[in-house]
Amino acid sequence: MKFAKFAASALAMAAAASAADARDQVQITGSSTVLPYATIVAEAFGENFDFPSPVVEGGGSGSGRKKLCEGVGETTVDIANSSSRISQGDLDLCATNGVAEVMEVRIGYDGIVFASDVNGQEFAYTPADIYLALAKDIAKDGALVANPNKNWAEVNANFTDQPILMFVPGTKHGTREVFDTKVVEAGCKDTGAYDLFAAAAEGDEKAKKAAAAKACMELRTDGVSVDIDGDYTETLARIDADKNGVGVFGLSFYQNNTDKLRVATMNGIVPTVDSIAKGEYPVSRPLYFYVKKAHLGVIPGLKEYIEFFVSDDMAGPDGPLTAYGLVSDPELAATQKMVADETPMGPLN
Repeated sequence: MKFAKFAASALAMAAAASAADARDQVQITGSSTVLPYATIVAEAFGENFDFPSPVVEGGGSGSGRKKLCEGVGETTVDIANSSSRISQGDLDLCATNGVAEVMEVRIGYDGIVFASDVNGQEFAYTPADIYLALAKDIAKDGALVANPNKNWAEVNANFTDQPILMFVPGTKHGTREVFDTKVVEAGCKDTGAYDLFAAAAEGDEKAKKAAAAKACMELRTDGVSVDIDGDYTETLARIDADKNGVGVFGLSFYQNNTDKLRVATMNGIVPTVDSIAKGEYPVSRPLYFYVKKAHLGVIPGLKEYIEFFVSDDMAGPDGPLTAYGLVSDPELAATQKMVADETPMGPLN
């Protein structure tokens, strides 16, 4: 136990160590995208090690990182799963609350997919299509106008006359960050709206770009774009209730529900493990979990769980996680060494 390295005072660390010692089960929270992978690993860990299976909960990437940074001790979580990278603001909050060192563990890659009812129309999207469907304001005849599009045929003549309805992860989900930047902002630029937003903004070039990016990500509030704060099962239920709905999912969730969902292409590419591994599918992202280093050697099984998760047997190209949509990290060996050495991450800026 090495709490003295990580806290502001020996007294605080003694209290934290005593509290953490009272718990013998690893506590994990965070991303709904990483949740199925962590659950698989936790179950296998309980079956193969002399430790209880970790408790794994969802709630969103941002919420998980916030919980990780609440402090050190038995009442705080050990790991936060995340489908977007931790921010410097998160790390600053951790430091403020005595969480002095955090380990960043990249487990692999995932794709963000667009899927609708299995018996619905087949969509072939571009980022521009998504932007023209969901944006608050769009470019038309060289000017910005309130989005008038009500059905997919108005967005793209190749689509049928189906009402636009898309269920989008809420802002606390890591999926939303990737959706905003790699789909919405990209579509905003492709349609010319970004340049119009920048031209209308005040300040220097940097300020104009920031204002344009922010304006691009403002979505409609007329019921066409619906934020989903729950996990992907809620999105699936919404589509089941309204067959016109299109949902934003992680690849692994879609692959486990192909009997209910039809996936769309993006820029002509079908989202698969292979197309993501080759860098062909444009909407992909790394997946992480973050570990409170102060709990290593204190919470039984924590180090062993982390090592097991990133082992070749679990996260490697032939491991069971790939069957559920995880794209193995080509640099997994470097992650394994980082975990073995218990190397904390440094500041991001």
